[in-house]
Amino acid sequence: MPWYLYLALKQLFPTGRWFSFFAFVSIVGVMLGVAVLVIVQSVMNGFGAEIRDKLVKTFGHVRIETGQIIYDPEALIEELEADPAVDVANQFAEGMVLLQFENRPSFPVVRGIDVNTEDQVIPIDDFVWGGTLDDLDDERIFVGSGLAKSLGLGVGDHVEVYSPLMLEKLKADEVLLPRELEVAGIFETGYGQIDGNTVVVTLRLMQELYALGDGVHGVMVNLKDETAAEEFAHAYSQTHERPLRATTWLDANQDLLFVLRLEKNVMFFIIIFIILVASFSIANSLLTSVVRKTREVGLLGAMGALPRDIGWIFALQGFIIGVVGTTAGMAFAFTALAYRNEFVHTLAKWTETEAALVRFYQFVNLPVRYMPKDLIIIGLSAIVISTLAGLLPAWRAARLKPSDALRNE
Repeated sequence: MPWYLYLALKQLFPTGRWFSFFAFVSIVGVMLGVAVLVIVQSVMNGFGAEIRDKLVKTFGHVRIETGQIIYDPEALIEELEADPAVDVANQFAEGMVLLQFENRPSFPVVRGIDVNTEDQVIPIDDFVWGGTLDDLDDERIFVGSGLAKSLGLGVGDHVEVYSPLMLEKLKADEVLLPRELEVAGIFETGYGQIDGNTVVVTLRLMQELYALGDGVHGVMVNLKDETAAEEFAHAYSQTHERPLRATTWLDANQDLLFVLRLEKNVMFFIIIFIILVASFSIANSLLTSVVRKTREVGLLGAMGALPRDIGWIFALQGFIIGVVGTTAGMAFAFTALAYRNEFVHTLAKWTETEAALVRFYQFVNLPVRYMPKDLIIIGLSAIVISTLAGLLPAWRAARLKPSDALRNE
């Protein structure tokens, strides 16, 4: 072992003690910074993964559309399902309607689905309260939870639906009465944009509301490999002429996904200041140590120690504090995350906010996802910052002349 590494360890961990008070304070500072970073980044990754999963379940992996009505969807579905990369495909139609309940109007998006095959693409039964996909027919409707709350809707209530087709009829001096539908179920996906502004009807009813005949607006595709969505969409667009176009769930939700990435990055840069504050504590303590041990530093120089070797004593202390603090912080974070749900449920119970937690965040348990890339970045950042904190004291110690240091009182 090099003598300067030995002296660095001796200063941090004196004989007869686990570590010095200076080492304890510095290590705890780095440990807390690393632990908070790991916890926040892992929870953010967990929430992001949950939201992405819900987006895929409600949008499908890829959508094939033309911007117009597709009158032969069966042929398109047959062609798609012949592709070895495709798991299943299903037709759909979407638009906007005026939905009214007890003189309270709303303008939601209405989605028409094929009830015979929809559950193969989107597991709608996983989202519905008080009903199943079998309850949906041409006289019934599923309503998003946010929309149902804003209108005061419940299962069994009746709503009136006005479609754009009524405007066309008025132009021809014809009167088309609104369609009265019963609420067969309330669905909640956990994605507010859908839950607060979407209703679901049968494809046949949607075709009647929009006078589509046998046509649809597009085909939803689920792939065998979800990660191949962009590759599949690009290849499909290259081999098929317009107006056919393929849109992935990533393209359709890129604004939301960008916000999630931005939030995660901003949180990282904010919380890393905890480690930066700890680094100032490390630098201050090591500078104090250099001043207190000036004569010892001079004696080492007089015995033939090179200035760079003297500098290594203090630089290595910063590095060791970074390594030990990072290791302790990772261990603390993994332990805290292992018991996260117990802590959250206990806190919610004490504050009587458990129902609100489920209602607004849609998660019974706090989601966590570990990403090796994030852990490596956090660990390396903490070690590098701690090592840099020891460079100024190391430079100060290396510049001391033995003769001046030995005369120091």
